[in-house]
Amino acid sequence: MRLKVLGCSGGIGGVQRTTSFLVGRHTLIDAGTGVGELSVAEMAQIDQVFLTHSHLDHIALLPLLIDTVGAMRSQPLTVYASVATLDALGKHIFNWQIWPDFRQIPSAAQPFMRFCALEVGESLALPDKLTVTALPALHTVPAQGYQLDSGQGSLVFTGDTTVNDSLWPILNQMDALRGLIIETAFCNRERELAQASRHLCPAMLAAELAKLKRPTEVYITHLKPGEIELTMQEISEDAAAFHPKMLKNGQILEF
Repeated sequence: MRLKVLGCSGGIGGVQRTTSFLVGRHTLIDAGTGVGELSVAEMAQIDQVFLTHSHLDHIALLPLLIDTVGAMRSQPLTVYASVATLDALGKHIFNWQIWPDFRQIPSAAQPFMRFCALEVGESLALPDKLTVTALPALHTVPAQGYQLDSGQGSLVFTGDTTVNDSLWPILNQMDALRGLIIETAFCNRERELAQASRHLCPAMLAAELAKLKRPTEVYITHLKPGEIELTMQEISEDAAAFHPKMLKNGQILEF
């Protein structure tokens, strides 16, 4: 199984795109501005989107994705997320004021989009032999990460999160953990801001990674534009034992 990074930045500007990963040909993890990297033909092949949480940088292009390709598809696009996240999308985005409710278009019987709850601890096996499991995350809104299991190995994406003791025992039980994509949004001098917004800074990241007992590749996502070099330098110093690498747009990970 292949994961292609469409966007992994904590902001926009120039080539920066916010969080979205294409898994295989039919699955998106989050739907930030990175979705715009796909062609219309590629977008039309997306059958399901798994959302980590409701913040704009992770859902920004979901409304436009459905509007663009809904009529090209024979089946509705399924949006998986926690009940809380789906409730937020229904109330604040697909509410006919910000955007049409594509759960009712062209009809409630045959919509372009449907919501389906997937809570922490629940798994879903997809037709392409990918199994997606929702993992715990701690953020300012209800949030979760995901384990992507190809049957040969697993890749974990934490989503937006802060210090999260409940995650690491789960990861430590994964026999074939191929990679961990984990956020670090702020540099160390902004630690108080990281704590208030329930993100990580390099020192906090290092303390979290110390709880990981399985060897795996570690990739850093959600870096803020303007602080990328400083934050990665601090990560290389604070978490040197784990050799973290910066995730990049267009990068492909296999698992």
